[in-house]
Amino acid sequence: MANIKSAKKRIKVIAKKTARNRMVKSQLKTAIRRFEDALNSKSFDDAKAKLRFIEKKLHQAAAKGVIHKSKASRSVSRLATKLNKAL
Repeated sequence: MANIKSAKKRIKVIAKKTARNRMVKSQLKTAIRRFEDALNSKSFDDAKAKLRFIEKKLHQAAAKGVIHKSKASRSVSRLATKLNKAL
């Protein structure tokens, strides 16, 4: 356990940031799962709307440093390819 005041503060800050990162990543995974469910159920209009939402959220997460910007772009690209193949 840390004894120095600044180290104690860093522990609290890191815990907050870790919780936020987990929350954002969980939301992304849920959104991606819902997109794939819409794709599997052949509701393409719904899937397109969900893809736009996912793209926005992925780039927001990348801007905040939750994920790398290349990962965000790669994920959007792969999901768009899945959608285009299904159409």
